[in-house]
Amino acid sequence: MDVRKNLAQNLQRIRREKGWSQEDLALESGIHRTYVSGLERGVRNPTITVVQKLADTLKVPFGALLDPPAR
Repeated sequence: MDVRKNLAQNLQRIRREKGWSQEDLALESGIHRTYVSGLERGVRNPTITVVQKLADTLKVPFGALLDPPAR
């Protein structure tokens, strides 16, 4: 699986588990909402800094966003 797809699935799952909207995540992380949407659709290619910012905001380990989703 493509790492962008891993990020997309994990980001969306973790965000929803926290009960956050894309807008909530965007506001908390300082990342534009449309960029968050692009990440969740797997069409954006984020920098490692953006992935770290998202992990910190969601309070999950960095790898939790990039590892293949649990089946």
